[in-house]
This record gives sequence, C-alpha cells and structure tokens, in this order.
Amino acid sequence: MESIKNAANYVTESIQGAGSEASKEANKSVAKDGNVSISNRATAAKNALGDKADQHSHETKADVHKEAAKH
Repeated sequence: MESIKNAANYVTESIQGAGSEASKEANKSVAKDGNVSISNRATAAKNALGDKADQHSHETKADVHKEAAKH
C-alpha cells in the first residue's frame, strides 16, 4: 500500500514540476521580450527564478518518491 502512495506522489510531483517548468519558460520569454515594459520584464525574470526553484524542488521530491516506490 505504501508503494502505491509513493507512486501517486511521484506522479503528482512530476506533474507539478512540469507545470513549474512551463511557467518558467513563459516567464523567460516575457523577460526577454523587448516590447514589454522594464518593470514587467523584471517581474517575469524574478518569477522565472522562483519557478526554477519550484521545479527543482518538485523534481527532487519526485525522485525520492520514485525510489521509495521501488522498495
């Protein structure tokens, strides 16, 4: 039963990591867009950094759950 829970958590964290990655890429595009105001570009760059941290966190948690599900 515990391995099923870990597998479900792995899937959840993987999906959240993918969502953070998509958000990061969108924010990077805004940050690089010369047609966007400086304040919006700066905010997007800051948000991209936060998304990168979230992505890393979710990927790490997913790996932990994946390993736990194997045992």
